[in-house]
Amino acid sequence: MSLFDAAAFQAETGVSRETLDRLAAYEATLRKWQPKINLVGPSTLPDAWRRHFLDSAQLHPLLPEGTRVLVDLGSGAGFPGLVLAIMGVPEVHLVESDSRKCAFLREAARVAGAPVTVHNKRIEAVPPIVADVVTARALAPLNDLLNWAHPFLQDRGAALFPKGQNVADELTDTTKYWKMRTERFDSRTDPTGTILRVSGIARV
Repeated sequence: MSLFDAAAFQAETGVSRETLDRLAAYEATLRKWQPKINLVGPSTLPDAWRRHFLDSAQLHPLLPEGTRVLVDLGSGAGFPGLVLAIMGVPEVHLVESDSRKCAFLREAARVAGAPVTVHNKRIEAVPPIVADVVTARALAPLNDLLNWAHPFLQDRGAALFPKGQNVADELTDTTKYWKMRTERFDSRTDPTGTILRVSGIARV
């Protein structure tokens, strides 16, 4: 299988040359820091443009129109929050409890010219930020994600959560505790994956 590289990413997403250059600076920083911190699964690094960058960028067309403020929970290596900031979301907050990963996020944002705010805190300790969108990738079951996301969204805004093949079970469990509108979109990077767009979130 031929590797999915930066040029393939640009062809798939249509990003500008300037945006691609900023993403490439981020990708180079990821490769530099990976041996020290283990930011992503080592086996995924050779295919990072597909497994991490495209996997994050596919959320961009699903952002509600007029999205200005985005909160990314459990940011880790910055996927998807930092990618979405580079792609043009005006105000992005990255929430990560691991101080070493926060150091990486600040450096990656610096080299990529992305004006993000990094919060080195547990999600529950972050003061409420009025967000248009909350994202989280490979972090927790849906019910936990909604518990964390709700203070930032209240009854407005939307959440975007990439999910795997157990999404139906997670939705069934979550409806015991939450009222919400859900839309499902096929993942462009995982044939068994789904992206959930959840809005109108309120406790039952």
